[in-house]
Amino acid sequence: MTQPPNEARCVVVGTGVLGSAAACALARRLGDGVVVLEQFEPGHARGSSSDHSRIIRHSYDSAIYTRLTRAMFAAWEAVERESGERLVVRTGGLDLADPAVTASITELDAAAAAMTAAGIPFERLDADEVQRRFPQWRLAPDTRALWQDGAGILDVGRATATLLDLARSRGAAVRTRVKVLRLEERGEQVLVHTDAGTIATGHVVACTGKWTARLLHGFHDLPLRHTAEQVTYVAGPDLEAFAPERFPIWIRLGRPCFYGFPVYGLPAVKIAEDLGGPEIEPDDEESAVDPARVARVTAFLERHLPGAAGSVASSRSCVYDLTPDRHLVVGPLPGHPRVMVTVGNGHAAKFGALFGEILADLVVDGGTAHPIDALSAGRPVLLGR
Repeated sequence: MTQPPNEARCVVVGTGVLGSAAACALARRLGDGVVVLEQFEPGHARGSSSDHSRIIRHSYDSAIYTRLTRAMFAAWEAVERESGERLVVRTGGLDLADPAVTASITELDAAAAAMTAAGIPFERLDADEVQRRFPQWRLAPDTRALWQDGAGILDVGRATATLLDLARSRGAAVRTRVKVLRLEERGEQVLVHTDAGTIATGHVVACTGKWTARLLHGFHDLPLRHTAEQVTYVAGPDLEAFAPERFPIWIRLGRPCFYGFPVYGLPAVKIAEDLGGPEIEPDDEESAVDPARVARVTAFLERHLPGAAGSVASSRSCVYDLTPDRHLVVGPLPGHPRVMVTVGNGHAAKFGALFGEILADLVVDGGTAHPIDALSAGRPVLLGR
């Protein structure tokens, strides 16, 4: 445990990708007025920001996100230029839809409409064209797809560490093994009570994942639920065919939804089922891996990507922190303008660098030019309306 100071202009709680991005952006503007608190150690596996990779893309079935994605990519490019680190690996991306899968075509068409509205280029492909470009696939004849050149892999572990290093270099004080016990508003300050003392600050930025409800208890109870999710790495017989320069990131839309990556970080492809796990009560530990869910993703590979099917190299768990509409949250808590919060809903990592800038805008300027009203913590669905 490292002793935090008694005062700060802003306290960031959490050092996952969102917390580290907020710390980085805030330290650029506030320097040593930023204190970052982490209850464990940066890079720990209990949250949602460890592992090698996250999908980064323009395709979403909602214009809420596609109108942010250009700024999202630009924010990561700025971090790469400053740090000299390569954080985004462009592979291109496929969104696949099978008419036999519930909601698959509906989601594909919505993604196409959202990208069209945002002026983002893409191609529509049929099953034959997908398999011509990427003969690794075995698809149903009536499969439809969208192709986007700019999609790829965000190296989330490296990105998180890079952002935190930049925050430190700009003067932010990072204190590890410090647990926040509660927050208390007092006039124009927020008191952050920790197991190592109390910090008086002008603003708190909560980037705390599955610990969000615990931290904000008594302030504003966001209606969050949590599910146990997992990813699996599979070492197939033809890994060269799945190198990032030969094979893209991909998502098979609908319910169930599967997504995957080329070989990156480990000598194996990575695959997962989105929202495939049960609802849980979050605790401080990593969830156990479910063999039945491993079997579901390996069966998908055997059917559709047989060259990637093989022995399971590893699986790891994580937790999704879900709002009722599964939209992200970024901004002040209703009735508490000095307390900022962001909730990832299992798909926020790609927006990390941008959300850091947005949170810094909100803290320092009181507003942001980025269109985030639909992601407000005070939207009706989060107020029970």
